[in-house]
Amino acid sequence: MVKIVQQKDPVLRKVTKLVDPHEITSPYIQKVIADMKQALKSQEDGVAIAAPQIGVSLSIFVMSGKAPLYENVKKNGSENVEKVLPDDIVFINPEIIKISRKKVVVPEGCLSVRWLYGKTLRSEKARVQAYNEKGKLFEYGGSGLIAQIFQHETDHLKGILFIDHATDIQDMPPEDS
Repeated sequence: MVKIVQQKDPVLRKVTKLVDPHEITSPYIQKVIADMKQALKSQEDGVAIAAPQIGVSLSIFVMSGKAPLYENVKKNGSENVEKVLPDDIVFINPEIIKISRKKVVVPEGCLSVRWLYGKTLRSEKARVQAYNEKGKLFEYGGSGLIAQIFQHETDHLKGILFIDHATDIQDMPPEDS
């Protein structure tokens, strides 16, 4: 199983290296992506993961297919979530190309900062341009949770953790069942 590194690991504080677009389909990059997806799926509460979180200093993050579903349920107030989850979305060399001026305070946590949670100030909307896992350039925009994920994960790629700017940080370990 792929290990998710924790906050004291120096890889989380490094600015990541860009991936050469010609290398995206290489076995090495594809293995990194597969490892990221496996690590993300192993965490019930995970909605995204950045490469540094598995110890790899490359400019890649993966957003779980659960994230857009969560956002749709929140917007529409319906619990009728599809039985089949959409595929995870891979962002290679992501760049936030548009961000709203309006900011909101949102609760936030991180798979590499277990079990701390706090409040962060994030732009309400964001649009990212990146390469997908096949090497095709695309754009993806969103609000709410999606925008928060984009900002949180691109922070990871710059060596920034949410605890660097969060307020009201609390340790909230899971309750034993």
